[in-house]
Amino acid sequence: MDATGATTSSADGGGSNSKASAKKNSRKPKYSRFTQQELPACKPVLTPGLVVEIVDRYDDSCVPPNYSNDKLKFIQDADTNKSCIRILPVPKLMKKPIYIYYQLDNYYQNHRRYVKSRSDKQLRSKSAANDISDCTPEDKTKNGPIIPCGLVAWSLFNDTYGFSLDSKTIQVNKHDIAWKSDKDHKFGDDVYPKNFQSQGLIGGAKLNSSLPLSKQEDLMVWMRTAALPTFRKLYGKIDEDLPANKKIQVLIQNNYNTYSFGGKKKLVLSTTSWIGGKNDFLGIAYIVVGGLCLFLAVFFILLYVIKPRPLGDPSYLSWNRTPSGQPN
Repeated sequence: MDATGATTSSADGGGSNSKASAKKNSRKPKYSRFTQQELPACKPVLTPGLVVEIVDRYDDSCVPPNYSNDKLKFIQDADTNKSCIRILPVPKLMKKPIYIYYQLDNYYQNHRRYVKSRSDKQLRSKSAANDISDCTPEDKTKNGPIIPCGLVAWSLFNDTYGFSLDSKTIQVNKHDIAWKSDKDHKFGDDVYPKNFQSQGLIGGAKLNSSLPLSKQEDLMVWMRTAALPTFRKLYGKIDEDLPANKKIQVLIQNNYNTYSFGGKKKLVLSTTSWIGGKNDFLGIAYIVVGGLCLFLAVFFILLYVIKPRPLGDPSYLSWNRTPSGQPN
């Protein structure tokens, strides 16, 4: 028994020492929910705000088949019916406000003579009605000066759009589509259209002669000329949601002549996110500039490795020269 007991005691003691030694040498931290990362946490998944956009080119589709070979004749004939119906499917839920744009391609509003053909003084003040020196050939008629004068105003966009969903008319809000600075400072509230689009050759839309220019926001939007040949301008806003998988009916009055210069017309419906609408230009610009910087960096590194510049003689530095100007 003694022997057995001694053996048992020895075994127990050895096991206890082994466990204590293993526990002492272990690097395992003391268990807690903090060290084991078991605390409740919120893990938000950041997703970019989606911009839903519908783009429909209608300049070709809105020409009758019998004019398909002579589109210019169709648009210039005042007696032809310019109405056109387009059906636009809504791919996703579009939450209000939904912005309506017209897009023109191959239209150079930045042409020097076109941009110059206007009178900003005349647009601002009634007293400058005769300031038309830069507006030729749309400067005056036999009845007096044209207000607003110039080719920019004369070519005002005149296509119109009407929207309906499930046989119910969708109202288009055309208020506050122009910049506030334009309404407050660039277009006068005492300047009214006069002799506008009254000559033989009509360029575009007409203006309401009973409203001052400060109230005619379509004109303000158009007069802010675009820098690129493809541009969009705000036509209005829809202040109601458009459900997904619905079809919008659009009644278009196809009046504006883009056929004489090979231009294109598109109708755009777009939502916005907190950073604005859909625009690929900024992303493309970043990629191009970043690629150019990377190319120049690699080029200068190779130039330095292949043909390094020799170091100059530091003795010619100003602080290493003697008072007489000679190197030390």
